[in-house]
Amino acid sequence: MQTLAHFADGGPGPWILLFPVIWALVVVGGVALLRRTVWRGRRGPGRPPTVEDNSPVTVLGHRFASGEIDEDEYWRRLSVLDEQFGRAGKGGAA
Repeated sequence: MQTLAHFADGGPGPWILLFPVIWALVVVGGVALLRRTVWRGRRGPGRPPTVEDNSPVTVLGHRFASGEIDEDEYWRRLSVLDEQFGRAGKGGAA
C-alpha cells in the first residue's frame, strides 16, 4: 500500500492523474445529458425546426384551417392569388 501512496521521491504517484480524468468524464457526461434533454428548447425530440413562411398562399391556408374564412372564400381568394403571383412548380401556364 505504501507503494501506491508514494512515488519513489515521496510525492504522490501517477495514480493521482486518475481523479481529474474521472471528473472530466463526469462533467462531459453531464453536459451531454443536459444538451440532449434540457437545452433542446421547445422543439422536443424528433421535431424538425420550423420554417416561418409568410407567403400570401400560406397565410390564406392558415386562415382557412383556423376557420376564419369558409371554403368558398378560400378558393376565391386563392384564384386571385394565383393570377397575381402564380404558383411555382405546379406545371400550369403562368
